[in-house]
Amino acid sequence: LLAPEAKLFNEAHDRCLYIRRLSCSMGKQNSKLKPEVIHDIRAQTEFSEQEITEWYRGFLKDCPSGQLTVDEFKKIYANFFPYGDASRFAEHVFRTFDANGDGSIDFREFICALSVTSRGKLDQKLKWAFSMYDLDGNGYISRQEMFEIVSAIYKMVGSVMKMPEDESTPEKRTDKIFRQMDKNLDGKLSLEEFVEGARSDPSIVRLLQCDPSGGATPFAS
Repeated sequence: LLAPEAKLFNEAHDRCLYIRRLSCSMGKQNSKLKPEVIHDIRAQTEFSEQEITEWYRGFLKDCPSGQLTVDEFKKIYANFFPYGDASRFAEHVFRTFDANGDGSIDFREFICALSVTSRGKLDQKLKWAFSMYDLDGNGYISRQEMFEIVSAIYKMVGSVMKMPEDESTPEKRTDKIFRQMDKNLDGKLSLEEFVEGARSDPSIVRLLQCDPSGGATPFAS
């Protein structure tokens, strides 16, 4: 259902992977996490101690204050999707990364979300994606909420991606998604319907992963 964006996301992934590794290698050498913090993050993520340390150095290089703001987050997306307007989509991803809802992303929130999107199990990735689409957090994705995210994606990819006729507008794409996922025809998607629908369409799952086969964000490990 989201397959047309996959190629663009892949290219963003490759560029970001290079830049992030460069940032890690150039990060402040005295920027260190306390051993107990590293131990705690290791317990909550799929990253090794070395990976956590490298990500922390890169994070501090990009965000010396230790807090990533929504404006900074938008700039990251703007760099990787220069032919469209990625600001709305970036806001939705930011909201999902910002676990405590305080308007900024600290390193723990960043690395925990990254662990889910890049190395989490399928169900974890799908639940994370569901939380992004469920704008009001009521446990369901309404047609309007789906339309909002799909519209944000279309604005982000701009005119770069050519869509099939039945997906040529956000309205058509939203209708197609609901035809395939809304099994009980109640006009909203439960987590169960979303997971079942995503499992039946591997193209969605690929977009939830931050690896060379697809990625939903420009962050990669």
